[in-house]
Amino acid sequence: MKVIFLKDVKGRGKKGEVKDVAVGYAQNFLFKQGLAVEATPGNLANLKNQQKKEQRLEEEALQDAKDLKEKIEKLTVEIKAKSGEGGRLFGSITNKQVADELKKKHDIKVDRRKIEMDQPIRTLGVTKVPVKLHHEVTATLNVHVVEQK
Repeated sequence: MKVIFLKDVKGRGKKGEVKDVAVGYAQNFLFKQGLAVEATPGNLANLKNQQKKEQRLEEEALQDAKDLKEKIEKLTVEIKAKSGEGGRLFGSITNKQVADELKKKHDIKVDRRKIEMDQPIRTLGVTKVPVKLHHEVTATLNVHVVEQK
């Protein structure tokens, strides 16, 4: 019996796949648990429409990420911090501080986990920080750390 999986079923299929399974397995487990529906022409048409909609949404998200990348790469975020001799900071600048400053000064909301810093910034000056906006789009943000008076 052909079924359309509504959810991932370990060892059987992923959401949106159309597969052949045993009739008893489909009727007694998949249908009752709401994990799959029978692959009728109507259900197949619904699946195709849903996949088109998801693809369109994915394309829009990619375009939004590209637009945001252009906007972010033109910006420089300035953060003030106390420092000692040789430009070393007392403490460090974390990705959370960068995200907060980006939101406060430029009204761009980026999740702090998307700001990929291997190490927190510990020196004065400009540092280039990668920001992952989409799995295909990564922007580079300039973070300028200046001495607090």
